[in-house]
Amino acid sequence: MALQFIFGPSGSGKSHYIYNRIIEESLENPKRQYLILVPEQFTMQTQKELVMLHPRKGIMNIDVLSFERLAFRVLEETGALSQELLEETGKSMVLRKVAQEKKKELKILGSKMNKQGYVSQLKSMVSELRQYEIQVEDLDKLLEDVEDKPELFYKLKDIQTLYKGFFDYLEGKFITQEEVLDVLAQRADQSEKLKDSTVVLDGYTGFTPIQIQVMEKLLKLCRQVYIPLTMGRGEDPYRLGSPYGLFYLTRQTVNRLCKLAEETGTSWSEIWIPQKGEKYQGRFRNNEALDYLERNIFRKNYRPYAGKEKAVFIREALNPQEEMEETACRIRHMVRKEGYRFGDFALVTGDMEVYSPAARRAFEKYGIPCFVDEKHSLFMNPFIEYIRSAVDMVVENFTYESVFRFLRCGLTDITEEETDRLENYVIAMGIRGLDRWDQEWVRSYRGEDPEECVKLNPVRQRLVDMWRPFAEGLKSPQGTIRTCCQALYEFICRNQIEKKLKLYEEGFTAAGEMAMAKEYSQIYQIVMDLLDKLVEVLGDEQVRPGAFKEILEAGLSEAKVGVIPPAADQVLVGDMERTRLKDIKILFFVGVNEGKIPKEKSGSKILSDLNREELEGPLERLGLALAPTAREELYTQKFYLYLNLTKPSERVYLTYSRLNGNGDVISPSYLVSQTEKLFPQARQTQEVPMYTENIQGALEQVARELGGRQGKSPVFQELYTWFQKEERWKTWADRLVETAYYVNPQDAIGKAAAQILYGRELENSATRLEQFARCACAHFLTYGLAFKERVRYQFTMADLGTLLHNSLDLFARKLREEGISWTQLEDGERDRLAEACVDQVVAQAGETVLLSSARNAYTVKRAKRMVKRTVWALQFQLRQGRFFPALTEWAFGPWDNISSLDLELSPEEILHLTGRIDRIDLCRENGKVYVKVIDYKSGNTQLDPVKMYYGLQLQLALYLSAAVELEQRRFPNEEIIPAGIFYYNIKDPVLNREDVKDPEHPDREILKKLKMDGLAAREPEILERLDKDLAAGKSIESLAVPVKYTAKGTLAGNSRVADQEQFSIIMNYVNYKATEIGQEILQGKVEVNPFAYQKECACDYCPYRNVCGFDEKIPGYSYRRLGTCKPEEIWEKMKAALKNTTHREEE
Repeated sequence: MALQFIFGPSGSGKSHYIYNRIIEESLENPKRQYLILVPEQFTMQTQKELVMLHPRKGIMNIDVLSFERLAFRVLEETGALSQELLEETGKSMVLRKVAQEKKKELKILGSKMNKQGYVSQLKSMVSELRQYEIQVEDLDKLLEDVEDKPELFYKLKDIQTLYKGFFDYLEGKFITQEEVLDVLAQRADQSEKLKDSTVVLDGYTGFTPIQIQVMEKLLKLCRQVYIPLTMGRGEDPYRLGSPYGLFYLTRQTVNRLCKLAEETGTSWSEIWIPQKGEKYQGRFRNNEALDYLERNIFRKNYRPYAGKEKAVFIREALNPQEEMEETACRIRHMVRKEGYRFGDFALVTGDMEVYSPAARRAFEKYGIPCFVDEKHSLFMNPFIEYIRSAVDMVVENFTYESVFRFLRCGLTDITEEETDRLENYVIAMGIRGLDRWDQEWVRSYRGEDPEECVKLNPVRQRLVDMWRPFAEGLKSPQGTIRTCCQALYEFICRNQIEKKLKLYEEGFTAAGEMAMAKEYSQIYQIVMDLLDKLVEVLGDEQVRPGAFKEILEAGLSEAKVGVIPPAADQVLVGDMERTRLKDIKILFFVGVNEGKIPKEKSGSKILSDLNREELEGPLERLGLALAPTAREELYTQKFYLYLNLTKPSERVYLTYSRLNGNGDVISPSYLVSQTEKLFPQARQTQEVPMYTENIQGALEQVARELGGRQGKSPVFQELYTWFQKEERWKTWADRLVETAYYVNPQDAIGKAAAQILYGRELENSATRLEQFARCACAHFLTYGLAFKERVRYQFTMADLGTLLHNSLDLFARKLREEGISWTQLEDGERDRLAEACVDQVVAQAGETVLLSSARNAYTVKRAKRMVKRTVWALQFQLRQGRFFPALTEWAFGPWDNISSLDLELSPEEILHLTGRIDRIDLCRENGKVYVKVIDYKSGNTQLDPVKMYYGLQLQLALYLSAAVELEQRRFPNEEIIPAGIFYYNIKDPVLNREDVKDPEHPDREILKKLKMDGLAAREPEILERLDKDLAAGKSIESLAVPVKYTAKGTLAGNSRVADQEQFSIIMNYVNYKATEIGQEILQGKVEVNPFAYQKECACDYCPYRNVCGFDEKIPGYSYRRLGTCKPEEIWEKMKAALKNTTHREEE
């Protein structure tokens, strides 16, 4: 029984020496057992090395194992493995189950259990406690010591509750990975395999307490134990020294093992590599610079390297992606120019989360084969999402989100088109719950073809038939983990998921995506094993669907797949601590930034560093310890950095970024400054041109220079000429030029296409014409291509406007049917009728959305309040004048044969104007009929002559023209006179106390806010008929129309009036403008030409603003900016336009 340490610096050949020695001994003693113990992730690589070194290329009596594999070998040999091993996935599920049961006892941790990744952290905490041999009783003692620290006390109490619950549940059923070593230590004496064997422990930098227990047995039982340990030349391994020293970790390990040897009566010796008198034959025998790096990094009293050989380089990049692109470009360049193989390179980092995907993207771009040494999480695999969303559907009662997560995962038999149509319907109709899905769909939503329900019902029924057995199985009143797993398993089988995954695997294999093919080949069995484990561990536990979901997700979150390197010649990408680098020539150490190097603590975060420091004293008194804190690991990581920097035999590149992925400034790690002090000439500024290494890099260089819009470099000229000559790439280069110098093409679809879309006879509303005036492209997308926004199950402002309009129309019809005058209606009767009209409109519309939430139900109350306020104000305005409502919601069109509504666009083309006038008021007196047109608006619309001139407000004037002709037909012997065109904005204004100027008549201020906006006829006799108060003629402001008299009896400047000549101009002009717009529509004008006027532009609230490509920075794109004009200027412009039209017609 003997222990021998094999000391030497990194790269000196310690492992090579002991492996050769073991091979020689194994050949001399073929019946003796030789065991080489290495960390789990190094077993395969070590086996490969031994086979390559062995003269017979076989290792019959040499076993390469990890501590855990050794434990299973021994327990199998001794028959001690009576309990099944609980793997990491099972641990997560049991912990989730225990947390559910103990939820009321958990004061701090209970509220955090639903956070993603928290169960995994808790699992790490449990493993740590077990590895460091801390029992439940020890936690009791610790709790006594920290009673004065409430936060730590209750956190530790929660940990103890879960820790005890976890192992109580496992007792007699399962054993954890950490407990396996406990059992190994107890049963090692019974193993014939260990007795008189030779053991090597290689690749370890330290040992946990439970591993030390096992080693105690090995020292007693084994013939010889060898332990290679890294130690700098000239260092004393037996002097513990400062914990901040580079080799403190090794010294600490040696110190523990020497004490253990003394306790077991084992002699120990040492050997140094190279041995005394031998020439150094290590990794750096031909590289002076890297040898200097190994001897001096992180040491005191160093001097800057003065040699000529360059082997250490430092580079700075903008961000991680650029850092990886430069690295890939450099690797490609060295392979092409210097004769390296891809397998000569390795890339390590302290931040795999950021640099792993960045490396994959960059290496794929440059055609560099790589192997990323990490287990790939399966949590986002479509099959996992299929399972999670299926369970979520049942738990969440088939919400829209859960249903379409399920349908979009790509593993159902519902086509993408069917899914899209289903989604439109479900969103529009607010479908939720399996019962709603199980009912036949008969209602169509606004703007949809009634036949759509007929088409969707068979699809809906297929889904219900698929879902119902699963939902019933999962929601069984006496449901257990077993029944839930069975329901899920049957659901998976019924839908033939295994077959679908196989098809995906074959597709990835055919495409050469071997990593994805490997994932899809394993995923089904991984899930089946998970369900088996779930039944085995928790099978008979009663559970509700919600709790089952949490336990299942805890297991699924742990599902990972390891990928075997698909090729030999490839760049290895790995973690600075986990990945074993062997026989590499060039190392790229990327992401050398503060916070990443040294690497942040990655273990359990349940206990903070402060918590751990507070526990150090109490633990020490009990002779116990926990894993090192982040501060302690800071010095340990220096050792890992040293090991990584000394792995390559030819060059080391350190690279870091100035910015992180979010654009925040980040600092380089202290490692950069330490290295730069040793190698002042290490910083490298010369770049390898990316355009020399692959086509994409060359295209990007061309694009970059084109985008600069400056003088083009000779490189650009050469690259562009090459692309133009190469038929395969010429199109790409041409597209880059087109994109760089893109100009708005001012598209038109042509007259022929326009006639196919719209026909020769246009039926257009004023709203449609106004849309064209706002932007021709928006009109084309809306009416030409019939684009529609998705209808949603919600009550919008537009829906509120419709409800208010319909309620006011119903109110007016009921008065007309009952022969009741607006002006004679009593206040109470008016309010009751207004509320009844709102209720009736809501009931007739079948708007179930208004009952879907308390907020929407309140909208009905608000609508009633607004309608009551509106009919009160409208009644007041009618009482002020001599007009009466003659028509409400009058729909007009070609069927009315009104000549002003049929506009000739050309001899073969005609425009029929259609629309619906909210209200036409008349006043018949003395052989004259005065006509007033009112349009209800639910916004805050104001009539603007400038907008009327540019075609943005045609509605009221067109309505007036139609109303005048209609009344002329009805009263052929009377004179028809326009009295005004008005917008009434439906609202319910709220006054502040300071707004009320006349406390005795507060309603006057409200009526001012509800006054109609528009144009009134300026003739005094007409104004008197609009509002009797205006008969006074002086110092009076109308509360009905936008008119005010000054003290001198003149109309105030803010009065909105027009004389009869101007009304005639308006009516003629809007017909001219409508004709002009109609002609442009049929000419195929569809250009992106949004207007801009004051603070308003066509792009505001436009649903197509992300579709049309409008950008003022691109030549050819600009707003049509409408200038402001005085009213008299607008009249002149309208007259001039009409005059020019008359002249053209005469010619």
